[in-house]
Amino acid sequence: MAVIDLNSDLGESFGAWTLGDDAAMLDLVTSANVACGFHAGDPTTLFRTCRDATERRVRIGAQVGYRDLAGFGRRFIDISSADLAADVIYQIGALDALARAAGSAVTYVKPHGALYNAIVHHRDQARAVVDAVRAVNPSLPVLGLPGSAFLEEAEAAGLRAVREAFADRAYTPEGRLVPRTEPGAVLHEPDAVAQRVLELVTKGTTQAIDGSRIEVPAETICVHGDTPAAVEMAAAIRKLLDDKKIQVKPFV
Repeated sequence: MAVIDLNSDLGESFGAWTLGDDAAMLDLVTSANVACGFHAGDPTTLFRTCRDATERRVRIGAQVGYRDLAGFGRRFIDISSADLAADVIYQIGALDALARAAGSAVTYVKPHGALYNAIVHHRDQARAVVDAVRAVNPSLPVLGLPGSAFLEEAEAAGLRAVREAFADRAYTPEGRLVPRTEPGAVLHEPDAVAQRVLELVTKGTTQAIDGSRIEVPAETICVHGDTPAAVEMAAAIRKLLDDKKIQVKPFV
């Protein structure tokens, strides 16, 4: 029987501004990439998200990013390795304290936004994130794009490297994510996204933006919590996977 983890980026509301429907997404996913306050999220929001995830037995991951609230962590920052490593350590520690107060703990780490994309090829920053995770807890798995410098550095350092695919993002023929600034970068149609996930799970392939088919091996698949119709997409994915007798469970 095929098995897959579904994850989503959550806890991204801030103060009076609400982003996404975290409670509804937590009923559908098995892992929650919870913001850590640097790209999004405030302490009250993060604590509530951790409590809600704990009640549903959803795994909590620290979604670490650049210190960029105004840009939602989607702008590259040319930061030194030492500063980036310290920032990542800080974020993991803060979220883990909130998760433990909620009765759970951080069980993995996933970079966010521009940092996620940068460390596909930016080896110095990739190594800095790996060093930070190892300093906090070398048993924490890390999520990243297949074939990225980040996962290569993680494996070389002895971390568990978990390959991730995206339900609602377009891919280049090289297996990279199409930048959000380009047309067609984000997918919105629930049934089409569900069929795409089914292919990723059963065949390890998907269609790139140019129409070619590419290999995308993955242990976990992300449905972004801030994407319009995110809940509808996640619900369509779960229904199709259930119908096909594919087990949805945490990777860790």
